[in-house]
Amino acid sequence: MADSAADAATSPVPEGRHRVVVLALDGVIPFELGIPQRIFKGARTPEGRQLYEVVTCSVRPPGPVRTDADFAIVVEHGPEALATADTVVIPASYELGPVYEEGRLSDELTAALAHIRPGTRLMAICTGGYVLAAAGLLDGRPATTHWSSADHFQRLFPRVEVDADVLFIDDGDVLTSAGVAAGIDLCLHVVRRDHGTAVANEVARRTVVPPHRDGGQAQYIHRPLPEPQVATTRAARAWALGRLDRPLQLRDMAAQESMSVRTFTRRFREEVGVSPGQWLTQQRVERARHLLESTDLSVDQVAADAGFGTAQSMRQHLQAALGVTPTAYRRTFRNVPTP
Repeated sequence: MADSAADAATSPVPEGRHRVVVLALDGVIPFELGIPQRIFKGARTPEGRQLYEVVTCSVRPPGPVRTDADFAIVVEHGPEALATADTVVIPASYELGPVYEEGRLSDELTAALAHIRPGTRLMAICTGGYVLAAAGLLDGRPATTHWSSADHFQRLFPRVEVDADVLFIDDGDVLTSAGVAAGIDLCLHVVRRDHGTAVANEVARRTVVPPHRDGGQAQYIHRPLPEPQVATTRAARAWALGRLDRPLQLRDMAAQESMSVRTFTRRFREEVGVSPGQWLTQQRVERARHLLESTDLSVDQVAADAGFGTAQSMRQHLQAALGVTPTAYRRTFRNVPTP
């Protein structure tokens, strides 16, 4: 079994697939370990071809790995699998030892990470970011982690630009997320970045999770949701989503809930984590992305339908959100060869 597993981990990836290797450390949290498998393996072309191959490995030869639950898992691949990765994901662990206590890698972990090829995309979920930081891979870069660990993380790694108020941070070839569900957000974001909103939305639909929570959205620290009997802003959001192509005023959204603007704005932030204006911009960017990917509408028409008014306004917002122009974004996701 061990020999065949090792062969599978180092065998060529089927043409067109991106290989994701997940590093399972002792003390790994099973929920977060399973996120990359669930999200990336669910990403498919319209014809049903899988876009990613996902492999789980350990820092040791194939065998059991402890979890933070009352069971262990059997990992069939050793650290050599990391050498085959296009993307490496490090989920959270509660047994990081010197990584968490002293900010340094163990010899075993150092040897495992040495297999990773230069240029490999690196992702960390929650406290998995400690491993990247201990390896010096986050020095001078922005990163996030679970809010409850942020102060300790910053003290241990003062050269890292820690932002504890966001769900995830995409810094190009290195991406980090907050805890638990934010790992889902990060993986969906990567699928969206690699293959567009249509593929990511289908994965989200099958996983029964929201298709998009912006990385800059807050971690909901000390922001309890209203009690069920208290009025929410849900109806106003649904109303606005049906009218994104029109000018929308804050007072009109507040009127949908029979609230004052002040009360509505406070309640909206409590529920969503951002202001109504920021949320509207996020929704319009998502609408524009969908239209650019799935229609032949002109840039001017997309701008109008998404509620930006002018192509110049949409260009500025997409550039700020995605770092690309509408034309470049459409070219990326409309000219992918059909398998």
